[in-house]
Amino acid sequence: MNPYEIRKLFPILDQEVNGQPLVYLDSAATSQKPVSVIKAVEDYYRGYNSNVHRGVHTLGTKATDAYEGAREKARKFINAASTEEVIFTRGTTTSINTVARSYGGANLSEGDEIVISYMEHHSNIIPWQQIARETGATLKYVPLQQDGTISLDDMKETVTEHTKIVSIMHVSNVLGVINPIKEIAAIAHQNGAVMVVDGAQSAPHLKIDVRDLDCDFYAFSGHKMVGPTGIGVLYGKKEHLEKMEPIEFGGEMIDFVGLYESTWKELPWKFEGGTPIIAGAIGLGAAIDFLEEVGLENIEAHEHKLAAYALEKMSAIEGLTIYGPKDASQRAGVVTFNIEDVHPHDVATVLDAEGIAVRAGHHCAQPLMKWLDVSSTARASFYLYNTEEDIDKLVEGLVKTKEYFSNVF
Repeated sequence: MNPYEIRKLFPILDQEVNGQPLVYLDSAATSQKPVSVIKAVEDYYRGYNSNVHRGVHTLGTKATDAYEGAREKARKFINAASTEEVIFTRGTTTSINTVARSYGGANLSEGDEIVISYMEHHSNIIPWQQIARETGATLKYVPLQQDGTISLDDMKETVTEHTKIVSIMHVSNVLGVINPIKEIAAIAHQNGAVMVVDGAQSAPHLKIDVRDLDCDFYAFSGHKMVGPTGIGVLYGKKEHLEKMEPIEFGGEMIDFVGLYESTWKELPWKFEGGTPIIAGAIGLGAAIDFLEEVGLENIEAHEHKLAAYALEKMSAIEGLTIYGPKDASQRAGVVTFNIEDVHPHDVATVLDAEGIAVRAGHHCAQPLMKWLDVSSTARASFYLYNTEEDIDKLVEGLVKTKEYFSNVF
């Protein structure tokens, strides 16, 4: 894998920001798109734009083939048993809400428990808060270790015979922690609970096998894995999806509509109400092709290397605090940090003046910020198109930031 050659395939990276070459270190928020993905979406709109499933004309058939072809690519990408288990959604947030509303609404009652962690993204907290309030279930949090990791002993203690759902992110968008999902799923199943996985930060970076993980549901988004915005996937074991009711009703998901009752299509279409996200799915299929050509194992190894390099270089900056595991093998390509006496938004502003894009704020993880005892942090996140030179420029920018605010105050 050659990141210098790969970055040439991403046209947006070949530009200057504030007179400096762009250094994009915000892929955990959204990744950039290669030419092949951009072209796949453009080709659909230019050459065979049509609705899917309903028409028998040539354009409709071509669009349907491409749309369902993307579903098959997604199935292989996560090693699902069947395309019946692969539902296209607007993204991870919609996917988790679907599980909470449909599965949770039907299977939770007073006295039941939902277990999540303090590191979760808001999209894996609020849906469970809402369904717990509606059903009378109890929301429980597994504690974190000092470095932000989850102990399996703590998980065993938190998950009980009353637990019906365990929902944990695979990779933390703040700490970079890679959680032991397979082992957590085993604990959930031993107690009769289902395992829901927020895979927004793992699907772009790790080789995913949902059958090996033995999770019941797995959600991810296209825009974080070099695909378009507005498209994602919900994987669910067929045994669950068949019993679940859709939460959106209308065109595409219906089988028969009468005056007073209706029936739904079979899986997976009963969960895809309305005109599907056709261009997004086609773009996601192209993104999967791109990532698999590079190799997810190569991407993971590259990010571990970048994380180790970043941890080494950034740790040498006096007054800079890094959050999460210090061992790069335990984390994905995310480094979240603060500089003493400098607000993260000021850090991001100064770095932007140097052409370096990082994220600053609470990262949709306010409970984790409270656990860390900070209001916000700055975050640099790496992907397959980043290099050690990008990190060198980040470190130079951080040193300038520190010096600037030392002189100001």
